[in-house]
Amino acid sequence: MKNYILIFLSILMIPACTSQQKPEEVWQSLFNGKNLDGWDVKFSGHPLNENFKNIFRVEDGLLKVSYVDVDSFRGEFGHIFYKTPYSNYRLKVEYRFTEGQAKGGPVWGYRNNGVMLHSQSAASMGLNQDFPVSIEAQLLGGDGEINPPTGNVCTPGTNIFIDGQLITQHCTESTSPSYKGDVWVHAEFVVFGDSIIHHIIEGDTVMTYTKPQIGGDGIPDGFPLEPGTPLTEGFISLQAESSPTEFRLIELLDLSKPGK
Repeated sequence: MKNYILIFLSILMIPACTSQQKPEEVWQSLFNGKNLDGWDVKFSGHPLNENFKNIFRVEDGLLKVSYVDVDSFRGEFGHIFYKTPYSNYRLKVEYRFTEGQAKGGPVWGYRNNGVMLHSQSAASMGLNQDFPVSIEAQLLGGDGEINPPTGNVCTPGTNIFIDGQLITQHCTESTSPSYKGDVWVHAEFVVFGDSIIHHIIEGDTVMTYTKPQIGGDGIPDGFPLEPGTPLTEGFISLQAESSPTEFRLIELLDLSKPGK
């Protein structure tokens, strides 16, 4: 009889267990589809929030990197920074490259953009500083002749570890395929402070590295953090490196909040 009672009580508990659900994930849209509110702009050679030639703009609900008003690229590397720093999060972006490159753009800048993770702030960049100290989740596109993978990692002023080895080279390729033409690509970046970072392209993890820290080339004079300092948090920014790019989704899930 005792065993029958235990079985009966277990059956009664099943609906209660199955009815419990995980807390709903609350994703925050960093881009409102209307304007650049909440973002800071910094171009090399220009003061903070001078949006050179209106390169960063919003059209048709898209955040665009546009060079229609630029007669020639002369090293005006640009970045647009979201206003809030983060430490532990998931970031989703959907992007595509469109035809053309600004006249005078560097060869390596063709169909080249990036999401800067754990970045220094826009306000802390020097007037003529080209790239923020950060971890770059590189976004690349192919055209049928040049077909690089996307989701690579580059390290301006930083170093990382892969499989326990310190990586000091500037860029390391991912295992992602190349995406050719003006196709939309879904990318996700999972960041856990100075512990581990994953790059996910179209649902596949294509790059994983650990221990992001200050180091290597690209550290500007007077930068306040010493080489070897762990990067536990920072800002998120998108690039303008001479190739027209469009973003239709920029969403973040803050993993530092309780229940996430």
